Amino acid sequence: MESMKLLITNGQAVRNAKLERCGIFCDRGKILEIGDLKGKKADKVIDASGKIILPGLIDCHVHAREPGQAHKEDFLTASQAAVAGGVTTFLAMPNTNPPILDCETLEEERNLAVKCLVNYGFYMCGADNVAEIRKAKNIAGVKIYLDITTGDMKVDDPKLLDKLFASYKRIAVHAEGSKVGESIARIKKTKNMLYLCHLSSKEEMEMMRKEKDHRIFCEVAPHHLFLTEEDEKRLGPFGRMKPSLKSKQDVEALWKGIADGTVDTICTDHAPHTIEEKKSAAPPWGVPGLQTLLPLLLDAVNRRKLSLSKVAELCCENPAKIFKIQNKGKIEEGYDADLVMVDMNLQKEVRNRDMLSKCGWTPFDRKVLKGWPVITVVGGNVVYDGAVHDNRGKEVTFG
Repeated sequence: MESMKLLITNGQAVRNAKLERCGIFCDRGKILEIGDLKGKKADKVIDASGKIILPGLIDCHVHAREPGQAHKEDFLTASQAAVAGGVTTFLAMPNTNPPILDCETLEEERNLAVKCLVNYGFYMCGADNVAEIRKAKNIAGVKIYLDITTGDMKVDDPKLLDKLFASYKRIAVHAEGSKVGESIARIKKTKNMLYLCHLSSKEEMEMMRKEKDHRIFCEVAPHHLFLTEEDEKRLGPFGRMKPSLKSKQDVEALWKGIADGTVDTICTDHAPHTIEEKKSAAPPWGVPGLQTLLPLLLDAVNRRKLSLSKVAELCCENPAKIFKIQNKGKIEEGYDADLVMVDMNLQKEVRNRDMLSKCGWTPFDRKVLKGWPVITVVGGNVVYDGAVHDNRGKEVTFG
């Protein structure tokens, strides 16, 4: 899909950790000019008066469920939820059915992702497959499961783990409790980068604060920031996830980690399951999150729990930096024209019926939030403005 010449006027952009009133001109999918653009001509002009413009969010942790579980979600429906939530790029996790363990299955996933409205990238699963990992082209990293979760890909063998941690330049792990420390110790034997997914406890945050360096990074998920174990009692199976919801003290520790720079990214761990599956005798772990990530964070900005520049740092700049995603994460000339316009004064209720994920529910149903994305631009095209419009996202390039 060819992008049009797009001009955004009268908005305030989050740039260089501050708000800057400026016009933004986009053409051929890129931001070409930023500044006073009075008199500039374009195919489409958006008056962003009263709106704030952020870089499009990059979600490093999404279970798009393809291949093999398209009854829960697929690349199209996940990307519809993404654009409604201001997410313009996501990285797809590999515990699919079958899991992404070899280059052939990775190519199958690539073919399935062409229907995505947003930009996308892929992980490969870590198991007894080091030779395949070394052959893989353009992946975000290798995801290693050190605890039981959906897909049953847990790896226990210490010798195999040493090989896997040395197999690729970016290693992402599902590690809980003491496994966090074990992962840090193991990565330090290599020259590779470690990305700790969805840390959820005070103990893990303290471990991270002590051990953090230039190649050890961590992520927290919105459900661990905005829900507690008390909510799990209320939500029942719809609050069941891995890692589990924690105490108020653990939630406070995560927010402290955000404030002091221990936390590098906030990503959703978007893990949709059908309502029927969640109501079953053995409900699976996981909750959806793509559509509610940014509204939850904007509401937190309005409640002075964090700043807009911190949202841009955690959800745009740092993901691009950590995974070396080229030309994304900032509003700068020459960067990709992935943008989201937000109305910080718009207040409305989160509703299951408005969720665009195939699963059709959210653990935040009926929560009133102030601050919502209203227009999402992917590659210079308006893909969401209250309705979802057609687009073809592109596979991102990792450095």
